[in-house]
Amino acid sequence: MHEGHHVFLTGPAGAGKTYVLNQFIKLAKHQNKHVSVTATTGLAASHLGGSTIHAWSGIGIRDEIGMHFVDNLSKSRREIIEKTDVLIIDEISMMHDFRLDMVDQIARLVRKDMDTPFGGIQVIMSGDFFQLPPVNRADSLEGGFVVFSKAWTDLDPVICYLQEQHRQEEDDALGGILNAMRSRDIRRSHAETLLNRVDVQPPTDSIYTELHTVNIDVDVQNEAKLDELHGDEMIYSQTTTGSANYVESLQRSVLAPAKLRLKRGALVMAVKNSMDRKYANGSLGTVVDFDPATDYPIVEFTNGREVTMQPDTWELRDGDKKRASITQIPLRLAWAITIHKSQGMTLDAALIDLRKAFVAGMGYVALSRVRSIETLYLRGINRTALEISETAYDIDDQLRSKSAADAKRLAGLEGTIEKIELKAATNKTSNWSEKIEVMRQTYPNAYRPWTSQQDALLKQEFQNGKTLKQLSDILGRHEGSITMRLQKHFGD
Repeated sequence: MHEGHHVFLTGPAGAGKTYVLNQFIKLAKHQNKHVSVTATTGLAASHLGGSTIHAWSGIGIRDEIGMHFVDNLSKSRREIIEKTDVLIIDEISMMHDFRLDMVDQIARLVRKDMDTPFGGIQVIMSGDFFQLPPVNRADSLEGGFVVFSKAWTDLDPVICYLQEQHRQEEDDALGGILNAMRSRDIRRSHAETLLNRVDVQPPTDSIYTELHTVNIDVDVQNEAKLDELHGDEMIYSQTTTGSANYVESLQRSVLAPAKLRLKRGALVMAVKNSMDRKYANGSLGTVVDFDPATDYPIVEFTNGREVTMQPDTWELRDGDKKRASITQIPLRLAWAITIHKSQGMTLDAALIDLRKAFVAGMGYVALSRVRSIETLYLRGINRTALEISETAYDIDDQLRSKSAADAKRLAGLEGTIEKIELKAATNKTSNWSEKIEVMRQTYPNAYRPWTSQQDALLKQEFQNGKTLKQLSDILGRHEGSITMRLQKHFGD
């Protein structure tokens, strides 16, 4: 990756793909590379602190790009694509082949380089084709795995295949079942082990997530859990603009429900990135209160940050024309989620319903979320849940073969990562020291600890009506630092 190769990082669930990506991203940024971090779903993107590939490229929910698509991209979107040195796409197994070709075409057009894949951007893809395939809907273009795209062929990525397992213990029965599924070797004993977990109940008061195959079961479970909570219920109804057919089309890509019911104590998930980065699409949290002035829910996210959630807007655009919009609080209940949305998660415990598994790979994704057979609880399981697509097996054979060849070809790179890490650490230290020295020429107290006397002076002068600029001059600190300190003392 650091040598600039296009790479496909793969391996079984729990092999450490996300960990490796995070390490690479950190080092690449220390080398002052512009890294765009994306994934095929909002939830997967939140694990890496990025956005969806659909948002990054501007394709949204389109199946094709028109002649003037790039001309109608916003200036900021074009600038992001132009500046990108490295593009990360996680959970690539869920992306259609034709959509990867669309992103490739957009990057070439925006960067005015039609001869080089993605206009010269280094592309790092990550995923596992044993997991969920791209979803083909009746009203959209049909597609297959990204390995069948022209873009994949043009990239010809180096295959980095992670073999070790870090989620399940080596001697855990669940790990054995998952390995058997990947090697076409599911036996009666494996099925019996799983059947023995059916109807085993989670301990009372234990915390676990429920995984279901279809949205309706998720909705029923979430509503039931909400009804168990005491206290007042708040209801938020979405508002829409545009004709009914466009609104209906947009509704399919908006995860916030048309009518959102909440109470204090409700477990919720953010379904949109916040502009100020206080939460991301996929962030989990609990409703702790409601704002007395607006009745908007106040959510404490798992990162400890409390946020008053305000309505946000989703738009369906056709070029520069806005066809429809939906405005709603960007939340949904999260006691239960679909297996599709769980891909990429690690769960300490899960209650899984596989009685309605309808696509190969669905059972593998659900079962592999959990660390141990002892914290896996099953409502039921069908035959499809233990199936993997034949296409995935064929792809995996080719990937393993190419990975072995690539490993031999690039064996000389072993050991170079330590040099890169050392250089990045040295650069960070020297660059940071230099930046602070330059900053202190304008703001003498930049990045110095606040003293009690400075705090007292800040509060006094702020209450006397001094502006941010005046406070900055008095205290020798950047206006952004003054703002954050004021928020600490007086709130938002």
